[in-house]
Amino acid sequence: MERPDPSLPQLHAFTVLAEELHFGRAAARVGVAQPPFSQQIARLEARVGFALFTREPGRVALTPAGRELLPAARRALADLSDGLAAARAVGAGRAGRLRIGFSASLALTVLPGLLGTFRARHPGVELDIREMTTAPQLDALRERVIDVGLLREPPAGADGSLDFRTVLTEPFVAVLPAGHPLAGLRTVPVGELADEPFVLLPRAVGPRLYDRIAELCGASGFEPRVVQHAVEWQTVCALVGAGLGVSLAPASIRRVRLRGVAFRRVDPGPVGPCGARTLVAAAWRRDDPSPLVAGLLALADREGAREGRRKPVQ
Repeated sequence: MERPDPSLPQLHAFTVLAEELHFGRAAARVGVAQPPFSQQIARLEARVGFALFTREPGRVALTPAGRELLPAARRALADLSDGLAAARAVGAGRAGRLRIGFSASLALTVLPGLLGTFRARHPGVELDIREMTTAPQLDALRERVIDVGLLREPPAGADGSLDFRTVLTEPFVAVLPAGHPLAGLRTVPVGELADEPFVLLPRAVGPRLYDRIAELCGASGFEPRVVQHAVEWQTVCALVGAGLGVSLAPASIRRVRLRGVAFRRVDPGPVGPCGARTLVAAAWRRDDPSPLVAGLLALADREGAREGRRKPVQ
C-alpha cells in the first residue's frame, strides 16, 4: 500500500529535532508540548517506514534514513517559504507582471510620467508595454492578452466585460503645413478647413476618435475630405508637413515638433470648447481583482490631472 506524503508540520518538526537533537528543546522551539511533538515525529517515521532517529538515554541521533531525508525536508520547507513570500508580494502589489497596451500618441502625454512613477513605486513588478491602437486594445483586454489599456475615445456603448475611466481630456489642434495661409493665425476656425484635403487615421483603428473629428467638422457645415490615411499621428503630421493636406489632432501631438508643420488652436464653432476635446481613458476587465491594475489606475488619475495643468497650446 502506498504511504501518503508527509505533512509540512511533520517535516518542520523533523528538521528542528535534527538540529537540536533533543526532544524537549525541539518541542519548545516549535512551540508545542513534548508529547504532541513526539507524536509528529512518530507519524513521520511511520510514513517513511523506518526510524529517523535513534533514541538512547541522554542521546538522540539521526539514523542513515534520517540523514538522507534531511536535505529534501529543508528544500521543501524553503520552497514553501519562498512561495508564501512571493504570493504575499503579488497580493500586496509589490511583485508580479502587468501588461499594458497604449495608443502611440499617449507617449507624448500621460504615458512617460505614469510609467516612471509606477516603476519607482513598484520596482519588483515586471512591466510588459505594448503599443496598440484603440480597437486592438479592446480585443486584447477581452482575450486577456493585456491587463490595462490606455487609449483614446473608449466606445460609446456599454461593454459588459470592460470598465473605462477618463484620465484626461485635451483639445484638438489644427495641423497645417508651415507655409499654409491659415498658419499665420493664432486660432483657426474649424470651418476654414472645409475646402482642405485631410490626412487622418483610418476609422477602423479608432472609430470614436475618427467620429469625433467628423462631428467637429460637421458642426461647422462640412464633411472632411480625406485624401490620405496613416495609422500613427506622427505619420499624419509628417504627411501634412509634406503638403498632402491638413488635419485635426489631439493637442499633445504638437510635441512631435516636425519641421514644416504648424499647430494652431481651433475655434470649434457651434459645438463649443467642450465638444472640441478628445478623451484619454484607461480600460480594464471588470472581473480583474489585481492590485497592480488598481494601483496603475490610481496613478493614471493623478498623472492625468497633472497633465491637464500643463500650459495650453499656443
